[in-house]
Amino acid sequence: MTEQAKGPLAGIKVLDVTANLAGPAAAMHLADFGADVIKVERPDGGDATRRFVPPIKGESSSFMMINRNKRGIAIDLKNEVGNAIFRRMVKGSDVLVENFLRETMPKLGLGYEDLRDINPSLIYLAVSGFGATGPYSHRAGVDLIAQGMSGLMSVTGYGPDHPPLKSGAPICDVMTGMFGAMGVLAALQHRNNTGEGQFVDTSLFESGIAASFHQSSQYVATGKAPEALGNVHPLNGPYEVFKASDGWMTLSAGSDRHWLRLCKIIGREDLGDDPRFAKTPERMANLDQVRDILAPHFILKTRAEWGPIFEEAGLPSGPILDTAEMHQNEQARHRGMIVEVEHSSVGEIDTLGPAVKLSKSPTSVRRAAPRLGEHGSEVLAEFGFSEAEVSGFIRDGVISVPEPVAQAAEYGG
Repeated sequence: MTEQAKGPLAGIKVLDVTANLAGPAAAMHLADFGADVIKVERPDGGDATRRFVPPIKGESSSFMMINRNKRGIAIDLKNEVGNAIFRRMVKGSDVLVENFLRETMPKLGLGYEDLRDINPSLIYLAVSGFGATGPYSHRAGVDLIAQGMSGLMSVTGYGPDHPPLKSGAPICDVMTGMFGAMGVLAALQHRNNTGEGQFVDTSLFESGIAASFHQSSQYVATGKAPEALGNVHPLNGPYEVFKASDGWMTLSAGSDRHWLRLCKIIGREDLGDDPRFAKTPERMANLDQVRDILAPHFILKTRAEWGPIFEEAGLPSGPILDTAEMHQNEQARHRGMIVEVEHSSVGEIDTLGPAVKLSKSPTSVRRAAPRLGEHGSEVLAEFGFSEAEVSGFIRDGVISVPEPVAQAAEYGG
């Protein structure tokens, strides 16, 4: 039995016609806030993420991680009957999220203009590589391309003698999911005020550009494009990675006030008066020397020993954790960022929790990701289709439903 939605979007119905990461993430955030999100997939394999490795008992771990809190239905939208079923679902829904190429949904008769005629209050979120307008609007886009073209890769890595690097996490995908959900929330408020639905448009490219606050400010101020600086902050320091006796840690002591505190901690108060280091511009010009001075001190203690020392001085710091360590971290678990859910064929599995907490209408993780078409019969019944009609849809291949759980688990190993 899944927990009843209690969040601020309880009662909002969302059709999630997306694949991969950015679009599914946007719909997942809405689901975390309590919306009833129905993931609509192709019967012939569904979301490509379902085939990402590694699998757990035949189910993609990647798919399960990004599709929590959703129900699932598999409909052939190219089939005339399937298309009609979907249009009926649109009429009874509040939000649609899609991330196809610009022309895909209109070719199916399911573009915003088509669906607005069916449901004028519909909020239609289109997630794409480059946006719905402009000279690049027809292009496909993925996170790597967006990181490269937005300028992010040019400032990630170790400078001119090294190749550009992408972020380890697909940051443009992740941010686009957040921006898309934010746009839907704003559109829902507009609809509350006016009764009007609207088209919401965001892209991987724009999300990457939106992340370039510091780098764009440097370019605007100097006319020069900033270069990659490794782990160094572009505007103040020291703000980077240092090695303790048992591994790597991060430390932020970039302001002049924090720098003086750090000098006291290592017993080098004289550095606070040294004209090479006393003020931020001078420290930034001499960061290599700053690093050489600090490194021999930091290697003398463990990360656990340095933590309380920095904390008492009010200096932000922390150990660098790998993903396994993060999953076991006491703060991550206390904050509900690692949550156990029951998947219908895999069993108990960890997933990530919502990063936003609300005191009056809390977010929640209520269910694991669906198997392909898992809730098709249930969903269609809610939209007024009879049991006989649903059986006919299954027989004719208009929708697909998964095999019984016991067989699915055996098949998956």
